[in-house]
Amino acid sequence: MSKKKIGIIIGVAAAVIVIAVVAICIWLFGGKGGGNSSDKVYVEQISTIMKQTSAAGNRFSGIVEPQETLEINKDSERTVKEVFVSVGDAVEEGTVLFSYDTEDVQMQIQQARLEIESVNNEISGYNNQIADLQREKAAAPAESQFEYTTQIQTLQTSIRQSEYNKQSKQAEIERLQKSIDNSEVKSTMAGVVKSINETGMDSYGNAAAYMTILATGEYRVKGIIDETAVGMVMEGSPVILHSRVDETQTWTGTVSKIDTENTVSNNNNYYYDGSDEMSSASSYPFYVTLDSTEGLMLGQHLYIEPDFGQTDVVKKEGLWLYSFYIVLDDGDPYVWAANGRNRMEKRKVELGEYDENMDEYEILSGLDAEDYIAFPMPGMYEGVTAVTDYEEIDYSSPLYNQEGGMDDMGGMDDMGGMDDMDIYDDMGGMDNIDGMDNMEDIGDPEGADNMEGGDLDDAGIDADGLDETGVAR
Repeated sequence: MSKKKIGIIIGVAAAVIVIAVVAICIWLFGGKGGGNSSDKVYVEQISTIMKQTSAAGNRFSGIVEPQETLEINKDSERTVKEVFVSVGDAVEEGTVLFSYDTEDVQMQIQQARLEIESVNNEISGYNNQIADLQREKAAAPAESQFEYTTQIQTLQTSIRQSEYNKQSKQAEIERLQKSIDNSEVKSTMAGVVKSINETGMDSYGNAAAYMTILATGEYRVKGIIDETAVGMVMEGSPVILHSRVDETQTWTGTVSKIDTENTVSNNNNYYYDGSDEMSSASSYPFYVTLDSTEGLMLGQHLYIEPDFGQTDVVKKEGLWLYSFYIVLDDGDPYVWAANGRNRMEKRKVELGEYDENMDEYEILSGLDAEDYIAFPMPGMYEGVTAVTDYEEIDYSSPLYNQEGGMDDMGGMDDMGGMDDMDIYDDMGGMDNIDGMDNMEDIGDPEGADNMEGGDLDDAGIDADGLDETGVAR
């Protein structure tokens, strides 16, 4: 007997009376709509699956930003007199952004000039005194020469000090005049005014730029990647960027940097896992250099996904399906599909070409784009309810909580009915099944006495020995 049939018999723990127990299994688990009513399987329409790419589950949200940001800090010792731009205004290189009040500076310059004039007068007076002392010294006796020399040297020192003060005041005037000349602050690049911060502080009390300008022209895209997914992209790897409004509008680029040194807060809603929810794990910014910026706008939100060549899918004709949906059953492939009554069934398909890069098979017949299919999970059986809403699935149902041989139960509907089974021929005798002599008696579900194939009471089976699905406990 095949391992599959042995697994079925062991799974229902009824090898002592093979024919009766197998009949029970077919009655409870077969492909005639049986099974547990709480079992439900999620299905998805093939047309939807075909629109998805191999990286669709690994998309990340991004935003278009400039390659350069200009931050302008305000001079804390000066007062802004007038602001000439507003947030959102486009500016060019040389555009006047704001100006400082220069009235106080002009008064300081006037005061400094007066002080210089006073110093000049002092120097002139010192020179006159030196001239007088030198004349007197020439006529003075020898014992008085030293005194005159000392007075002259003192005046010369005062002149040098005054000259220094004059130079300092002149430098102050030049500085003040430069501040007047630069009282108008201009943009050093073309861009858009992003923000104007009157206080010069952010919401946390930290110093912040007075005005921020985003450069126009060359854009880049900033994305956020979860630490659990950071291995999915690498610097230098190609990516595809999708418009969040029009899925068919795409751009291409290359990951230029992954900034794992700086984490970002989890309230930015950047990471996209199909539900626009941010992962609770640490996240890092990464940057994409675009191959072309045509059609993009500053601040536009995009989806970013690794480029594995999935865009080639749209060029293929016909129906293509990922290989993991297909069960290659000894050259007789099938998929689990929902029938017209929203029940799962094995649907045989004819395969065509195989795309190794995308791991897809061409479906020549057996399915169309409107069909709904499910992943071939272990324990799947014909007749289980198909749903299109994950919320309807009860993961506490028997299908999702299998033990022992239940993994093979999905194939029971292939047994072809009791008439086609030659139990003793296939098994080669009951003696070949190890441990059968040690199995405990198995119970009898209600109504089993009426089934063809023997009286279960004779085998020592009672209803308490079976769970609600008919499997022996």
